[in-house]
Amino acid sequence: MLISKALNSAINEQIGNELAASNQYVAVAVYFDGEGLPLLAKHFYKQASEERAHAMRFVKYLVDASGDVKIPAIPAPRPAFKSATEAVKLALDSEMKVTAQINGLMDRAIKEGDHLATNELEWFVREQREEVTSMDTLLRMVKRAGEAGLFHVENYLLSGGLGGEPEAEADAEA
Repeated sequence: MLISKALNSAINEQIGNELAASNQYVAVAVYFDGEGLPLLAKHFYKQASEERAHAMRFVKYLVDASGDVKIPAIPAPRPAFKSATEAVKLALDSEMKVTAQINGLMDRAIKEGDHLATNELEWFVREQREEVTSMDTLLRMVKRAGEAGLFHVENYLLSGGLGGEPEAEADAEA
């Protein structure tokens, strides 16, 4: 086994955290779909897929490290929101929480001298910087726009804001 039992266990827990984040993003996307905001919904469906991909990256790492994959139970996501601001704030808070979790994994890998895990976790550290920055920007835009101005946020996403491709370009490539 190329990974300690303690780090293996912590990564299994993180797999659950990533899957829970994915489910929460689906719930946020459903909220935006229900509010008639299809581009915000699309953004969060995409985020949900990314979080699931993160979980799978951890799974693959454990398999490659001859670890023991044990996927934990996933809590139900919060299903409803009073406003767009509340939904996006929850997403930002979630990204901050995941960042702290990734930092904890990195601290453990460094303490154990596990260079393979440290190398893998460096990707997640960079990814979290992008995720937090993107969600913080979205929250500030939603707050500035207000509920009545979410059309402006939709237009921003349509133009490729937050790292997405403009809708016309994405459709042309599909």
